Amino acid sequence: MITHVSFPVEPWSLRETELDLDVLAQTESVFALANGHIGLRANLDEGEPSGLPGTYLNSFYELRPLPYAEAGFGYPESGQTVVNVTNGKVIRLLVDDEPFDVRYGKLVQHERLLDFRAGVLHRNVEWVSPAGTPVRVRSTRLVSLVQRSAAAVLYEVEAVDTPLRIVVQSELIANEPDAARSGDPRAAAILESPLQSEDFSHSGTRVVLVHSTRGSKLRMAASMDHVVEGPAGTETYAESTADVGRLTVAADLAAGERLRIVKFIAYGWSSQRSLPAVRDQVVAALTEARHTGWEGLLSGQRAYLDQFWENADVELEGDTELQQAVRFALFHTLQAGARAEQRAIAAKGLTGNGYDGHTFWDTERFVLPVLTYTAPDAAADALRWRHSTLELALERARQLGLGGAAFPWRTIRGQECSSYWPAGTAAFHISADIADAVVQYQAAVEDDEFEREVGIELLVQTARLWISLGHHDARVGFRIDGVTGPDEYSAIADNNVYTNLLAQRNLAAAADSVARHPDRAGELGADLDEAASWRDAAKDMVVPWDGELGVHPQSEGFTKHEIWDFEATTADEYPLLLHFPYFDLYRKQVVKQADLVLALHVCGDAFSDEEKASDFEYYEALTVRDSSLSACTQAVVAAEVGHLELAYDYFGEAALIDLHDLAHNTRDGVHIASLAGAWLAAVAGFGGMRDHGGLLTFIPRLPARLNRLAFRLLFRGRRLMVEVTKASAKYTLLEGAPLDVRHHGATITVSKGEPVTQAIPPAVARPAPSQPRGRAPAPRGARARPS
Repeated sequence: MITHVSFPVEPWSLRETELDLDVLAQTESVFALANGHIGLRANLDEGEPSGLPGTYLNSFYELRPLPYAEAGFGYPESGQTVVNVTNGKVIRLLVDDEPFDVRYGKLVQHERLLDFRAGVLHRNVEWVSPAGTPVRVRSTRLVSLVQRSAAAVLYEVEAVDTPLRIVVQSELIANEPDAARSGDPRAAAILESPLQSEDFSHSGTRVVLVHSTRGSKLRMAASMDHVVEGPAGTETYAESTADVGRLTVAADLAAGERLRIVKFIAYGWSSQRSLPAVRDQVVAALTEARHTGWEGLLSGQRAYLDQFWENADVELEGDTELQQAVRFALFHTLQAGARAEQRAIAAKGLTGNGYDGHTFWDTERFVLPVLTYTAPDAAADALRWRHSTLELALERARQLGLGGAAFPWRTIRGQECSSYWPAGTAAFHISADIADAVVQYQAAVEDDEFEREVGIELLVQTARLWISLGHHDARVGFRIDGVTGPDEYSAIADNNVYTNLLAQRNLAAAADSVARHPDRAGELGADLDEAASWRDAAKDMVVPWDGELGVHPQSEGFTKHEIWDFEATTADEYPLLLHFPYFDLYRKQVVKQADLVLALHVCGDAFSDEEKASDFEYYEALTVRDSSLSACTQAVVAAEVGHLELAYDYFGEAALIDLHDLAHNTRDGVHIASLAGAWLAAVAGFGGMRDHGGLLTFIPRLPARLNRLAFRLLFRGRRLMVEVTKASAKYTLLEGAPLDVRHHGATITVSKGEPVTQAIPPAVARPAPSQPRGRAPAPRGARARPS
């Protein structure tokens, strides 16, 4: 989309200068606003036309049956689907009795702008009605990052050159019809009228609607209030019914005169609180938002984001499109988790209903590393949510005959919702991903309270899972058989390298945690003897190696499989999962997304430099990137082993996944993990940052296209800035006590006010690796035409 002239490239905003209804659903996703609790798709103010209506509350879902042709023991019994809740965005306009609708009359001007620093969505429209009457409409929409339950809209109508009779209808609408479901398994299930009315009321310019779900028994309330400024004679009238609340405003405008409406919206939900409690909570939040006022909400939003960008901004010199894309990516990553506050971060955030609103392993693997170093409170809250679901994970493990905690592959509330067990239940690595996120957060933040309250229990219970899932073989190796790694084109494999290495780290971290906190460990029934068994398993962990090929097999025997016939596979047969049976995919060497290569990144201290180079080259020829989670990892490892231009191509793919709609499903919401991966590609890729063992190390190098990379991060109470050019890297401590880091293997100490500059050695020259036919990333580096 952004390649169109209607989307100019700007460093701090995303602007659309013409309305194209053919990509309306996609723009509703990329222009969406959220704060981790509330999500508003960028549907037009007037509600129609729309690509996919969407207003979401984090973790507000309905149950639905999971059909099985043949059910089996331990299969999940029901699924969970995010609900499109009461829509408070709608503001309809009638101009001299003509409904404002962009499909009719003449659209003279239509512009939308998402401001990454102000955290608002602007819309400017000039429209001529079918009767020939011109009108200007301006709106600014905000989902507050400061007041968690609040959103607001400033809506202005101006008579251009003739007097107007206008009527504005500001609405709350429940049970909006959803768009028809596609055959894509990544899309959401359709829920018909999921909300049942429990209460509705109106008073003055305020309306409140309360609804609940039938199956999940969740209760939510939505409310709106208004400040109306218009010419003398402006009138307002409020009304409410079970599914609709409406404030109607009528005004007569002289030429050049405006009607100004500020609409305050508040949401809340609960699985336990009573109807009066939920209703009153929302009324209180609404009252606070109105008390703060429009200007107060704007200034609070700007202050919040100013602080975020001071900690998180990534600067690129040499590619203006990627500069915009990286900030877009960081903005959406923040929106997904900023005020989630012990709720899940879904794969699509709160920008759409793709994947039914579920969270997966990619939250811990890709999103939390970014938040840990840029917005650590949000990372801690996401892990506290996982901890809040621990009892469900313990029960799931017991159901499967295992010890410890088996966290779900996909979920909203914490129960397993994957109906396909080879790619769901068998993907036990999610428990190690969670443990790894705990270890990374604790090392970066040194939050003792978190470790005692949350971290140690997550580590202990996931370590117990690995002890029960694996076993020592006759050669004294510790094996983990019959599991599925990150690559979903392989399943039920033995000794998946990624899984085993993360389990090894999980076991060792859990043992260390027990040693640090023996009293807390005792409350969990863990002692030093149990911790010793974890250390033994970690020490003996099997890591397969193919000596003939000189590479690590993704799992035992993988390199013996027949290689997929890439030459016979046409472009329109990708993604393969939509055109070939899993049975065939499982038997061949074909990789959906980085798996062994992901291990090279996150467990890089387990591999030599030569092993990384050989492994990357081998798996590059097998990886088809049918998942949005792959490009960022390939960028990071390509940069590390010296393929800087290839890394830059993958960087572009990760960052532009939604702005270019590369996966063809941005209509269902943006890809939060891939967007987070854009930060990883920049910081871990070209910045070369690693945090193995809790020590920050950097091996920075830039591709030909980039002249400068600068990034900021938070670490143990410090704020560090790293600036990279072709020849050198400068480390500046902006806040905090002196910090030791490593630059290309050399330890340096950085103190506040004393930047340290180090030369960058040249990369080892290697032959360029090949990709499957037709699956190379679009060239962006030295081979591509500058944008």
